[in-house]
Amino acid sequence: MTSFISWNCRGLRTRLDDLKSLLSTYKPACIVLQETFLKSPMTLQVRGYNCVRRDVDGDTSPNGGVCLFTSHLYPSNVVTLHTSLQAVAVRIHVHSLVTVCCVYLPPNDVVPQVDLNHLVSQLPAPFILLGDFNGHSPLWGHDVTNSRGRQIEQLISDHCLCLLNNDEKTYFHAPTRTFHSLDLAICSPTLLPMLNFEVANDLHNSDHFPLLVSHVNGAGTRFRPPHLSLSSRRLG
Repeated sequence: MTSFISWNCRGLRTRLDDLKSLLSTYKPACIVLQETFLKSPMTLQVRGYNCVRRDVDGDTSPNGGVCLFTSHLYPSNVVTLHTSLQAVAVRIHVHSLVTVCCVYLPPNDVVPQVDLNHLVSQLPAPFILLGDFNGHSPLWGHDVTNSRGRQIEQLISDHCLCLLNNDEKTYFHAPTRTFHSLDLAICSPTLLPMLNFEVANDLHNSDHFPLLVSHVNGAGTRFRPPHLSLSSRRLG
């Protein structure tokens, strides 16, 4: 069973059938979504799942936004976050109690490092941080590093966190037909031996592939340490 899914859906109301397909296929305990494009007055329900979300209402149309669904089969409660970032979090009991936090960092926003540190400091350990960070770094498969990538590298280093990503690409840039890694899964060190990471092979009508994080069954771990890869990912 896939425990957690993270997906930048690029508009949830137009991707409800794709969301239901993901839930039916993987039956996750928790699924987190970025760029939901929901307005605050909009109601949204998915059978069998609780929902917590943070919307960003624009002047003319909604933009950004995050949403987190937790299955009724697993006890959970919302973690109240005091942050200006687009983030929501819950505590959920899947094998053991874990905090799941969904984050979206828009590519053109200036995000102070102190805001990232403050967010992490509010998450009860152990936790897993899932989302679209829009950062470039060789740690997760880029050949260059941008300022956001350096911020995420510093966050991981300063808080002794672990990156689950391997060399799999998570984003397809249609104009250039190129693949990149923008979506990350970061966790507390105690969770590292328990989790397996992979990237789904279907965009589900978005331009981001869903991240699939599952608990490892039995002894040992299937975790592969991240390394630089310049290979391209193919559609189909």
